[in-house]
Amino acid sequence: MLNTLRRNLIIMIPRLILAIICLSFTTTAFTTDPGEAKTAELTVAVAECPPFVTVENGRYSGLAIFLWERIGREMGLSWNYVEYPLGGLLQGIKNKDQTRLADVGISCTSVTAEREELIDFSHSFNETYTAIAVRQTTLWTAITGFLISPPVLYALFIVLGMAVLIGGVFFLLEYGKNKKLFSSDTIMGRILEPIIVGLMFVTSGPIRFYRFKTLTARVLAAILTISSTFLIAAITAVLASSFTLNAMTTEIRSLDDLRNLEVGALAASTSSAFLSYNLIKHQTYPDLDTLVRDLDSAELDAIVSDAAFLTYRFNQGKQQGEFKSLTVLPYELAPQNYAFILQQDSPLREGINRALLTERVQQDWRNKLLEYFGE
Repeated sequence: MLNTLRRNLIIMIPRLILAIICLSFTTTAFTTDPGEAKTAELTVAVAECPPFVTVENGRYSGLAIFLWERIGREMGLSWNYVEYPLGGLLQGIKNKDQTRLADVGISCTSVTAEREELIDFSHSFNETYTAIAVRQTTLWTAITGFLISPPVLYALFIVLGMAVLIGGVFFLLEYGKNKKLFSSDTIMGRILEPIIVGLMFVTSGPIRFYRFKTLTARVLAAILTISSTFLIAAITAVLASSFTLNAMTTEIRSLDDLRNLEVGALAASTSSAFLSYNLIKHQTYPDLDTLVRDLDSAELDAIVSDAAFLTYRFNQGKQQGEFKSLTVLPYELAPQNYAFILQQDSPLREGINRALLTERVQQDWRNKLLEYFGE
């Protein structure tokens, strides 16, 4: 009996020890920091860039925010937003010293080879292109713009001034001797008749030297008839040039047509880089609103920017009664793809890409695009 008890104890003791060890591991597993069993909260860097990211009263919205939040919910993620300036967003993701910065960046960042060397990108969430925007010129606006342009006003001033001078000289030579040209007895008639005679000469009108009575007037008339031919040719060239420049806003057919225009672009943008690469002189602006307003006020002849920005801003302005004459030309200069910014070799990339493929075919996303960009 004693021996049997001893044998049972020898068998039971190792089993008891093994059970205690297993229980210890199980207890340790359940007493580990609960936060490790949950999805870690992500840091999402955002930079304001309407219509993709807008900030109002501390709340974030826009196309890219809308899409990210749908993706985040689908993936079961939690996150907090941290705002960055647009120019500093890439630095918020770039991780040279292995310190943990933002996990995801959201704005209107184009995918480029240079940026791909520093950071990673998701699939594109919006495809657009570099576009040209101009003032839409009608026949009436072209004519009125032509008439009030400085070269035209300057030419008219010269014509009128010469008409007054020439008419005055003929009046002094012929008044009282030539009733056919200077016959008015009123003060207004004596003022207008010399001007009319002067205009006839300046514009190569029907007055000839034999209409005058005095020899001096006849010689002067012959000289003016010859010189007026050259004057009219010069004035015609000035007027034609002015009308052509005024109408060019509707005659842009290629990138080369921008070389003779006043062109603007956003500073440090892919559009500005594109213009510089093509050797097109342009002015740079700090923000889109100032750029668009200078185009609307005729300070600029054309602006070059991403079509998505321009379409959204023009639609927004037209709803408020602004920018009625501004339009985006149907020329696609260079493709632009916007994507979410990720750290190099981010474990989030595969999941985000799969969710993107799902969400971008949903009707909610199509409705959102229609809301921001219209037709």
